[in-house]
Amino acid sequence: MENYSYSVTNNSPVVNIISLVLLVIAVVGAWKVFVKAGIPGWHSLIPILNTYDICKIALRDSVGLFTVLSILIVPVYIYPCIKLAKSFGKGAGFGVLTFFFSFIGMPILGFGDAEYLGPQ
Repeated sequence: MENYSYSVTNNSPVVNIISLVLLVIAVVGAWKVFVKAGIPGWHSLIPILNTYDICKIALRDSVGLFTVLSILIVPVYIYPCIKLAKSFGKGAGFGVLTFFFSFIGMPILGFGDAEYLGPQ
């Protein structure tokens, strides 16, 4: 009898290191975005609180609704990302970039010269 085994976690060390670096870049960028918006940076480390605070930074109202929907239905999270970009003076395209590539969008918002303008 043949034995077939499949492993999903059998990545090379290089892939693991690159993934870790991208994760750290995204977290540090989110930390800086939170600090710019007047929210303690450590909130970016706690998953549900992170989503709630991003909705609070980006949206005027319906924060709780969009937090729950963003957690349950991931594509809904694109709306708070677009509004987050607009609250830092960027366009909707930048919000889409932040949704798909947070390791690029968050550091640009956090370390760049964009200022927090409030919910737009």
